[in-house]
Amino acid sequence: MERYGAKVDNYRFPKGENVRREWAEQVGRDGFALLDAIDDTAAPVWLREVPAVRVMRRAWAEQYHRDGQGVRWREGKDLPPARDRLSSPYDMDVHYGIKRGSGWCGYKVHLSETCEPDAPHLITNVETTNATVNDTEVTATIHQHPARRELTPHEHVVDAGYVTAAHILAAREDHGIDLVGPVGIDTHHSGRDTQVPDLTQAGFTTNWDARKVICPHGAVSASWSQQRKASGTPIVRVRFALADCDPCPLRARCTKAANGKWGRSLTLLPRKQQQILEERRAEQQTDAWKERYAVRAGVEGTISQAVRRTHLRRTPYRGQSKTHLANILSATALNITRVDAWLNGTPLGSTRVSHLARLTLAA
Repeated sequence: MERYGAKVDNYRFPKGENVRREWAEQVGRDGFALLDAIDDTAAPVWLREVPAVRVMRRAWAEQYHRDGQGVRWREGKDLPPARDRLSSPYDMDVHYGIKRGSGWCGYKVHLSETCEPDAPHLITNVETTNATVNDTEVTATIHQHPARRELTPHEHVVDAGYVTAAHILAAREDHGIDLVGPVGIDTHHSGRDTQVPDLTQAGFTTNWDARKVICPHGAVSASWSQQRKASGTPIVRVRFALADCDPCPLRARCTKAANGKWGRSLTLLPRKQQQILEERRAEQQTDAWKERYAVRAGVEGTISQAVRRTHLRRTPYRGQSKTHLANILSATALNITRVDAWLNGTPLGSTRVSHLARLTLAA
């Protein structure tokens, strides 16, 4: 009772790292003692099947080591990956997620909607995923589900988080979809230096058939190697000889390589993906593309409406399957509301303007 009688809150924890670790390991020993008692042959067998006991057994396996030397609290890299780790004893499907500095324990929901100017904007697809799943991992699934229902769009305008060159290529080849979204820019340190030639990847000429790259100063690459990232993504690693880079007057602005063997290096994607990447990087700088992409902002209003009208980010259910069903029902409710508004001639809501901004506009 002295140890566990009061509710466990952060402000009640012992102060100091060492004292906290000792307290956590004492909790671990107590928990293992309870599990050992449940597993004892004299204990009723049904105790081992109680859901709370199963959750506790998993939590203790993930959070503690137990060997001949005793119980040790796992920390940092010694813990299972966040995607596999138990995050809540109340819902075994939820996980901790972080996006733009905001953290939560739960799921992610991805909405797709129509955006024709002369028709109601209706939600056509809902995906509910683990909170640790990156947006890029969902793009293919978002395209597969409408394809099964023969509702594949000709154009899909998405946030930057859903777009890579590989996704643009796959959407085009697998579904005939033009995936519209910004790709990452080349962040080479010389990119904004107008006093020198373009030393970003765009300034290099690639001869894919000869497996050679020519730099803006005329040097030809000395090494071309097909590799894979740790994630499994195929890449091409191109290197220039130190003998060509060292005497070059552009070296200081071109490369900071100091390995004693190679000069400038480039990392390319497979041929089709690299060409798509370069095309999109150039295209997304144009006013025409920016105007085309502006329509994506509309889904932010959809998310806001779903949160305010249907409490999209809160659910009374536990488990991913039930939460997904709740998200689908939210989308259905919004679609009914939007069709009703369309039939009654109710226009779309305009972007909210603050009182201060209104004064500025009035002036």
